[in-house]
Amino acid sequence: MRRFRLGRAVLGLAVLLALGASWSPSAGARELLLTTENYPPFNMQEEGTQRIVGISTDIVRQIMVRAGINYSIKFLPWQRAYAMALQQPDTCVFSTTLTEDRKPKFKWVGPLVRNDWIFFGRADANLRIESLADARAHVVGGYKGDATAIYLEQQGFSLDLASHDHVNPAKLAAGRFDVWATGNHLGPYLAQQAGVDIKPLFTFKKTVMGLACNRGLEDELVQRLNDILNDLIEEGVVSEVAARYRG
Repeated sequence: MRRFRLGRAVLGLAVLLALGASWSPSAGARELLLTTENYPPFNMQEEGTQRIVGISTDIVRQIMVRAGINYSIKFLPWQRAYAMALQQPDTCVFSTTLTEDRKPKFKWVGPLVRNDWIFFGRADANLRIESLADARAHVVGGYKGDATAIYLEQQGFSLDLASHDHVNPAKLAAGRFDVWATGNHLGPYLAQQAGVDIKPLFTFKKTVMGLACNRGLEDELVQRLNDILNDLIEEGVVSEVAARYRG
């Protein structure tokens, strides 16, 4: 897995000392707010509890613990979660798709996971899509503020946008649209929860997701978090986390 990060250099002692003065847990008051949405299996609430879990969530927790950083995770609608990280100091949002538009707006820790974008259709539908051009002839379902929907809007698609992606399997089954654009893991998960049979039609973009942090976060801290993520990848921890959720 490759990383979008500020470089590969190992932090020297002088940098560590300077960084410790600004964010060391011994300073006490500093805490990062991590915002997220319901996007299984990457970030979601554990059944029967209010605990936030998932592939990305578990990886992010490990990063924060190893860094010795105080943090809290807040579960919100996506557009609010994203706006808070964009506007509020000491705030990061995940799982955030890395796009050319978003890249300069944040400081990035990642990639945490891959999440390719796929067109899905009803399992019983006689529908064939082999390109973006094929899909453009149909109304496509998505949800507001999602990077997938934003991308398709920029490509000139006609979209039927919901407030949350979890309502889209039912809309697909009811014929509100013939094509649903969503993540390669999220689509099957939500469809199974809704009791709707779907099939993948076409993978139209390969993407990665990460922890997107407010631009005010120190470069040295962002680098340290990326270094810790790289250690977790090399130690096999990230692969183990993903395996727990994917079976």
